Amino acid sequence: MKNIFLSIVVATVLCSCKTANPTTSVSSKLIEKVEVNINLNNIKNDKVFVSVNAPTILTDTITFRIPKMVPGTYSNDNYGRYIDDLKAFDSKGNLLEVKKTDQNSWFITKAKTLDKITYWVNDTFDTETGKGFGDEDIFSPAGSNIDAGKNIMLNTHCFVGYFTNYMSIPYRLTVSHPSTLWGATSMIDQDSTATNDVFISSRYAELVENPIMYAKPDYTTFIVDDMEILIAVYSPTGKFTAESITPEMKTMMTAQKHFLGNINSTKKYSILLYLSTSENDALGYGALEHPTATTVVFPERIAKEQLITQMKDVVSHEFFHTLTPLTIHSQEIQNFDYHAPKMSKHLWMYEGITEYFSNLFQINQGLIDEMEFYGRIAEKIENSKTMDDTMPFTTMSANVLTNPFKDQYLNVYEKGALIGMCIDIIIREKSNGSKGILDLMRKLSNEYGVSKAFNDDELFAKITKLTYPEVGDFLITYVSGSTPIPYKTYMAKVGVATVPLKIPAYIFEKDNQQYIAVTDKREIIVNSDMALNDFFTNLGLKGGDIIMAVNDKNYTPDKVDEILYDCENWKENDPITLKIRRNGAEQVIKGTVKLPYEVKEVFKATDFSKSVLKEAWLKG
Repeated sequence: MKNIFLSIVVATVLCSCKTANPTTSVSSKLIEKVEVNINLNNIKNDKVFVSVNAPTILTDTITFRIPKMVPGTYSNDNYGRYIDDLKAFDSKGNLLEVKKTDQNSWFITKAKTLDKITYWVNDTFDTETGKGFGDEDIFSPAGSNIDAGKNIMLNTHCFVGYFTNYMSIPYRLTVSHPSTLWGATSMIDQDSTATNDVFISSRYAELVENPIMYAKPDYTTFIVDDMEILIAVYSPTGKFTAESITPEMKTMMTAQKHFLGNINSTKKYSILLYLSTSENDALGYGALEHPTATTVVFPERIAKEQLITQMKDVVSHEFFHTLTPLTIHSQEIQNFDYHAPKMSKHLWMYEGITEYFSNLFQINQGLIDEMEFYGRIAEKIENSKTMDDTMPFTTMSANVLTNPFKDQYLNVYEKGALIGMCIDIIIREKSNGSKGILDLMRKLSNEYGVSKAFNDDELFAKITKLTYPEVGDFLITYVSGSTPIPYKTYMAKVGVATVPLKIPAYIFEKDNQQYIAVTDKREIIVNSDMALNDFFTNLGLKGGDIIMAVNDKNYTPDKVDEILYDCENWKENDPITLKIRRNGAEQVIKGTVKLPYEVKEVFKATDFSKSVLKEAWLKG
């Protein structure tokens, strides 16, 4: 997320990503499948009833678990804390002894007689207040919503658990639901009725990689090359529809497919968009990717232009994860442990190159111009310098679940992307423009693939072998080493340097301080502790003024961030009317918008002798 929107919601915004292929298994002809039944017809107190028919258990005891973590979220979320009243039964309906050994695990005795397990699942969206379930809130796109008859965001890892050592046998998921609700997913429903869905997965990992969003049908589908795209939307007030955002999303995803070429073989991809009221609702805005889907959460009050912009940024990022780590990944991801996860060293690739591609493809396919692309790079450099620039990226990645490394995680989207950019430039320079980092990823994809993982410690040597010694030197010095990257040196290789430029600044923010705030009386006040910028002084606003409305739109304290969305559409000299209260008296101020400006160092092509290489980098 970008600009003023980020400054307000950064506390609740974390872009997260995930993909995994666990392979733990038990070999036995007696094992058939795990059958799971989820009942959406009889929701009680915002809880959903789940029953799990066990496979044939060959041991005297067994542990049933709900994930502690799902790959890509990079946090121990303990989904088991949302499970209530778990019981185990034998085939005669007798209760078996169950002991909860930690937040996510239940130890069952007389397991050879186990027939089924039942439990209730609480949702996470309406508990995002830090109350009720302990620990930190679940990042919304990785969580669940249970709103009977309206919406169930069914991230399957929130609802379905697994038996230890029985993760690679098939799962059969049956969801009973009202006929008014339709399940949007990339899975294929094996049941033709309007009130029952049946989904078959080859193993637990495949099931939890397939979210389902149940709601009144609001979706579109289209084909890009040979890939089917599904866009499903839940908008509580009907402000947005799938049809209203599809044209822009189709343009973007078509460009992505063309950028990737034949490196992507996904046959169906689903975008599940949940729009939050932000009142006892989801507060963590962003997206979570899966191999063939992404779940997205944004506030419903967002302006359409802002929604489209944010969707382009986050969905393009998530879609590129079909390349890495879906196709190219380490053993830690291939054999992901949902209970005691081990992290890979290579978030610079999984998240960094993915984020770099989500920006590069837009300039490559003509969706943004050169200056916009350079602006994004400059912003990432600036953001990365607010973090620990000497922390080795591989060390941070391998230890990302604990501090101080956890606090540096967001740098994967900043410095991680810049690492990808520098490697791209090196490859372009050494190949005289004929190859780039996409060629490297294509070679890695051919070398490994969905079912073949690399060893963490061997990746740098493999990349060096597939490219140039200079790439290997870069990885050792700047990725596993503690040396800050000299970005200007790499940009100079393609003829780009920094120049001063006067550009519009944020209207309501400067140096991470806000010009407006919410008072104890729940009023929106102009900050008295800051020298006001040109926007405020041009309209004669003063510190202590209470803003009641702008352009006849009332801004309540609970929705103060709406003004931050709206102001991004204000243009220089636009007419503007404010209703304020000053010293207890209401008044109306009419005038025009005067944007504040600041001089910043920006990137610009200055060495035209490098134009051919620059064009190969941006357009090749």
